[in-house]
Amino acid sequence: MKEIKKIQYAGFSYINGGVCAAKGFRANGLYTGIKENPTKKPDLCLVVSDQICRAVAVFTQNKVQAAPVTVSKRHLQQTGGTAHGMILNSKNANACNADGVEKSERMCQLAAEKIGVDAAEILIAQTGVIGQIMPIKPMEKNIDALYQGLSYDGNEKAAIAIMTTDTVKKEVAVEFQLDGKICHIGGMGKGSGMICPNMATTLNVITTDCAISTEMLQKALDSVVKVTYNCLYIDGDQSTNDTCAVLANGFAENVEIDGEGEAYDKFCQALFIVMSNITKMLAKDGEGATKLLECNVTGGKTWEDALAIAKSVIASDLLKCAMFGEDANWGRILCAIGYAPAEFTLEHVAVTLESSGGSVKVCENGAGVAFSEEAAKKVLEADEIQIQVDLADGTAKATAWGCDLTYDYVKINSDYRT
Repeated sequence: MKEIKKIQYAGFSYINGGVCAAKGFRANGLYTGIKENPTKKPDLCLVVSDQICRAVAVFTQNKVQAAPVTVSKRHLQQTGGTAHGMILNSKNANACNADGVEKSERMCQLAAEKIGVDAAEILIAQTGVIGQIMPIKPMEKNIDALYQGLSYDGNEKAAIAIMTTDTVKKEVAVEFQLDGKICHIGGMGKGSGMICPNMATTLNVITTDCAISTEMLQKALDSVVKVTYNCLYIDGDQSTNDTCAVLANGFAENVEIDGEGEAYDKFCQALFIVMSNITKMLAKDGEGATKLLECNVTGGKTWEDALAIAKSVIASDLLKCAMFGEDANWGRILCAIGYAPAEFTLEHVAVTLESSGGSVKVCENGAGVAFSEEAAKKVLEADEIQIQVDLADGTAKATAWGCDLTYDYVKINSDYRT
C-alpha cells in the first residue's frame, strides 16, 4: 500500500468513511463491463445525498474538454449551484466523441430517475481512454443494481470504481466542530497519469454535512485548490476530464456559513486537510512511481514566486530521474529554479534534501557545499523525500508535490489503449 504520512492538525480528527463520512451521503460502486476486465473491478459508481446539496466544482483548463465536463458545467448553471448526487465511471473518458454529451446526459438521466429528481441535479465525471465511443448499455443494464446497492458505508466501492492505472484507492475524511455541532468533510480522488498543475487535476468528489452557502463554498474550493491539486505534477499532460466537485447538504445543522469569519476559516482548513492529503496520495501513486516528492519553498519575495519555483522543481524530468536513481544531483534543482517564471537572488539560495533517512544540505548561497554522498544516498532511499529550498528573499512560502520518473512509467503508457 502506498500510504502517506498524515499531518495532525489541532481541532481536527481523521476518520474513516471517505465520501460517506458526512451525514446523509450514500455511495456504491460495481462492475458493468464498460471495458472487459477479468478482475471484475468496479467501473461505475454513484454518490447520493439524502437531501439536495449546495454544489460547486472546478474543471480542467484544457481547451479540449470531455462531454462530462460540459454536462456538469451546464447542470450547475441550470440549477444555480445545487445537486443531489454524482455518477462517475472509469475505463472510458467519453472525450472527443460526436455523441459524448448525449451519452453523459443519458447517464445523469438514468441516475436521476432512480433517485426521483431532475437530471440537472446530477453531476457526472468520467475517466479512461480518450476518443473511444462510450457504451451506454452497461449503464442501462446496471443502474438498478447500482442504486439499490447504495449504502452509508459504500465509500470504498465508489473509490475503487474510479481507479484507472491507480494502484490504490484514495480517500480521506476529517471531523471537526462548528457552533458546537460535529461536522465532517470527506473525499475520494483518482489519478496516476495525465497530471500537471492547474485545474483540479484528476477526478475528485468531496462531500460535507456543513451548512454553507453556494457562494462561500465556491470561494473555499477556489482558494484551497490553488494550494493543493493545482500544485500537483506527475507528467506534464493535462487531462480533458479533470473535475473536482464539492457537495454540501447541511445535515450538521451548524449556523450556515454565508460570509468570511472564524467558521469559514475553519471550514477551509478542514477542506485543505482533505484535499492536501488526497493530493499527496495522487503524487505518491503516480504511474510507475516509487517515491513521493515534496518541494517546500520558503523565503520568497511573493507567494507567486515561491509557488512557481516549487512547481518548476517538481516538474523537472531530470530531477525526477535523479530521485528515482537516488542520486543527489542537486544541480538539477538549481537549474529548475532558474527557469521558473519567478524573481529570486541566486546568491541567497540554499537547498536541503530531507527524509526519514536524515537531512543533507547540498547548496548554500547559490553554490554547492561539501556533503557525504553516503548520507545523501540514505536520505534518498526513503519513499517520501522533501526538497527544502530557501530563497532568503522574503517571507512567502509554497509547496508542490510530485513523484520520481521510472522505467515503469514508459511501460504503463506504451500500451495504455491496447
